[in-house]
Amino acid sequence: MTIQERMTQFYQQGDLPWDQELPPPEVVEMVKSLPAGRALDLGCGVGRASRFMAARGWHVDAVDFVPQAIDMARERSADFPTITYHAASVTDLHFLHPPYDFAVDVGCGHALSGDMLTAYVDEVARLLKPDGLFLLYGRIQKSGEPNEFGPRGFVEEEALAVFERCFRLEKIERGVTDVRGEVWSSAWFWWRRN
Repeated sequence: MTIQERMTQFYQQGDLPWDQELPPPEVVEMVKSLPAGRALDLGCGVGRASRFMAARGWHVDAVDFVPQAIDMARERSADFPTITYHAASVTDLHFLHPPYDFAVDVGCGHALSGDMLTAYVDEVARLLKPDGLFLLYGRIQKSGEPNEFGPRGFVEEEALAVFERCFRLEKIERGVTDVRGEVWSSAWFWWRRN
C-alpha cells in the first residue's frame, strides 16, 4: 500500500484525526502575527488552515493529493472565495506562480524522502518570495526506521540538509505528538526563504 492509498483509505473510512475546526496553535499564532497576503497550504486536508487564513484576509492556494480531501475542503469552504483548492502532488506545483508570502505544511512533507523531498523543497522555494516564511510540522523518525508505507517522518539530519539549500532555519520546537495513543517525536520548523 502506498502512502497515497493509505491516506485515501483514511478519507474513505472517515477516520481523520486531523479533522478539527482550528489548525494547530503554532499556525494560529503565526497567521495572527503576519500581515495578510498570499499563502500556500501544502497537504491541506479538509482545509482547516486555509479557512483560518482566508478568514483573516489571506488568498490561499491549497494542495492535497487525495481528491476526496479536496472535495471535502471545497464543500466546507463555500463561504471563502479567496481559497483555491488543487488536487495535486506537492512535488509538482507547476500550475502555481510566485510569489507567495507564507507557506504552511502540517504533516505532509514528512511523508517524502529522496528525490520526492528534493522536488517538494524546490517547489516551495520556487513559489515562496525571498525572505518569505515557511512553517513546517513533521514527525521525526530515526535513520533506518522501517515503515511499510514509506517514510513516516523526517530523518532530521537528512531533511535539514535538503531544506538548507534554499532556506535558513530560524527556529525549531521539538516535542511529542500523541494521536489516539500513538506517540512519536515531532518538531515544528520555522524556515525563511533565502
